[in-house]
Amino acid sequence: MEHHAPGYELFGIHLDLAALLMIGITSIIVLILAISGARKISVATPSKLQNFMEWTVEFVEGIIGSTIGSKHGKGFIALGLTLIMYIFVGNMLGLPFSVVTEDHVAWWKSPTADIAVTGALTVIVIFLSHYLGITRNTKHYFAHYFEYKGAMLILHLIEVVSKPLTLAFRLYGNIYAGEIMISVILGAGWYGFAPLAVWQGFSVFVGAIQAFVFTMLTMVYISQTLVHEEEH
Repeated sequence: MEHHAPGYELFGIHLDLAALLMIGITSIIVLILAISGARKISVATPSKLQNFMEWTVEFVEGIIGSTIGSKHGKGFIALGLTLIMYIFVGNMLGLPFSVVTEDHVAWWKSPTADIAVTGALTVIVIFLSHYLGITRNTKHYFAHYFEYKGAMLILHLIEVVSKPLTLAFRLYGNIYAGEIMISVILGAGWYGFAPLAVWQGFSVFVGAIQAFVFTMLTMVYISQTLVHEEEH
């Protein structure tokens, strides 16, 4: 049986209440993890959560160092850390269980399984990258558009437009497809127990990879507008 999301019309705008709920839950979980990992920091006897958070920060620093560079990238550690944690937690929420009412309304899902959520994240990333290019690298930001002529300019503009589309649809498609597969396997009853365990393990891997890819591409796009090629 196909499920549908709860909705509400506000000033002619359709709101997906399930997506809003999951966005809030994801934000709360990430906030709790961040606060808990930063509390009672110890150099001598760090907790497991502190070790995990430190590893995550170092991992994000590595992403930024390989894309933007240490000179320009220090200010983007918080952005990268927020993105990778938020997307990973959001990717995981739809894996353990689902909440569906008797009238087939699905209240619990991964927020990143909604194209509106991944689209909003992409809009923020693309806007930020162009804003930084215009405000911090104005001359080279506008000059690079004049480096292309004729068909090459058209191809370049297509590339600029396609970036946000691929960024949003890649994350959405992978997470949504994963949840569809879980629903299909659950329909097999007890026969689907073993395949479900295997698929959920694979989905954790995919969710982690997608969080990494989204964060990496975010830093790449910022690098392309912020750092001039001669500075690499």
